[in-house]
Amino acid sequence: MAVMRMQSSASEWLAAASEDPRACKREWRFGLTGIALLPAGRLWDVVIVAEELGRGVADVLEDLPWLRPGPVLWDARRSQVGFFVPPGTASRCLGPGLRCAGEGAWITAPAPHHRWGSLRWLISPDGAGTLNQPEVLALTLKRAAGRPKRGLSGR
Repeated sequence: MAVMRMQSSASEWLAAASEDPRACKREWRFGLTGIALLPAGRLWDVVIVAEELGRGVADVLEDLPWLRPGPVLWDARRSQVGFFVPPGTASRCLGPGLRCAGEGAWITAPAPHHRWGSLRWLISPDGAGTLNQPEVLALTLKRAAGRPKRGLSGR
């Protein structure tokens, strides 16, 4: 029962970014694709990196005992991973290999409980609005890449 409530609150939180949250949830539940188009920049921005780097960083973030990671979305068709971060992060997103989706950008997202297929959550939204911390993400990306890299904060 607790898992159902968590999935429901995660769906509510993620769908709230949509211009029509009810239609978004309906697509996740009954649509042909089960994927919704959501605007970035309102509730979150997305830092996008190459698949190999992103999957490794997601594993590290999930294993950190003192940190609850935010959502991480894997797009196998595009070979990329997106980390959901606080709104405004995209405007400070600097560094080789980083792309950022902020205000004016859109992403495709499956339902929060969707953990299979070519577009899936490596770390699902928790329903509480937990996001990846830009400073932690920048440091983890830098270490995982094994070379100095400018961070998300521009420093």
